[in-house]
Amino acid sequence: MRCLDGVAAQRVDEEVEVVVVDSGSTDASVDRARAAGAVVTEIDPAEFGHGRTRNLGVQIARGELLVFTSQDAVANDERWLAGLAAAARSGAEVAGAYGRQLPHHDARPPERFFLDFMYGPEPRVQRLRDGEELTFETTLFSNVNAAIPRWALERFPFRDDLTMSEDQEWSRRALRAGFSLVYEPEAGVRHSHAYTVRSAFRRFFDSGVSAEHAYVEGDASRAALRRAGTRYAREELAWLWTTGRRRWIPYTAVYELGKFAGLQLGLHHRRLPRSLTRRLSAYDTG
Repeated sequence: MRCLDGVAAQRVDEEVEVVVVDSGSTDASVDRARAAGAVVTEIDPAEFGHGRTRNLGVQIARGELLVFTSQDAVANDERWLAGLAAAARSGAEVAGAYGRQLPHHDARPPERFFLDFMYGPEPRVQRLRDGEELTFETTLFSNVNAAIPRWALERFPFRDDLTMSEDQEWSRRALRAGFSLVYEPEAGVRHSHAYTVRSAFRRFFDSGVSAEHAYVEGDASRAALRRAGTRYAREELAWLWTTGRRRWIPYTAVYELGKFAGLQLGLHHRRLPRSLTRRLSAYDTG
């Protein structure tokens, strides 16, 4: 309910319709969401898919601007929604906007650094230049905290057959069509995870599997990913050292190696036996 409470606290000058798609929660979330005024649709857990479920929400919603978030994200302040909506409406060529993800106050140092590395304090506009190959930095977009005009979703609906990264696959098509994406760091939500090494490995394995549909398409994008990985490791180590978190360095090294191994195996999943990919994935891939 913290998510819905954060939405209810927003200061905006227009009607806000809240649509909740629930895929089998057992903690009274459905009743509480309805009591809070949300339009709730329940689906079987087997029907859930990141792209498929969001497309369903778009069909149910009435508005011309669709804002996406997840149940474990909480608006950082009462200006989040207005800032995100303004960014999505900042130009006719803007297909969507996304905002910053900040760690929860109890987040571990590796997760804090990861979020700051991916979603930092500087605003940006992402465009694709003629002849440029896409990279994960160009296609970066997250439905945890995003706003997309309805016209863009009608032209580019989310793919419903991806395990994850449906948002970056969506941004890839929008960029290729000549549109731009806006990152607005002032529109922030609190959203972080307490992954174990095992769960982080599986999360990044699935990211690697989805990468060819999202942010990896050729040698240049693979090289860009390797450069970013090297820079990430170097900067994280320096950050842990200079901020007095040196005792976290051994754990972080193991944790990041787990993520790296998962990503690399995911990128090469076609070479693996199908039975193995099912065991490595965090999802039931059938």
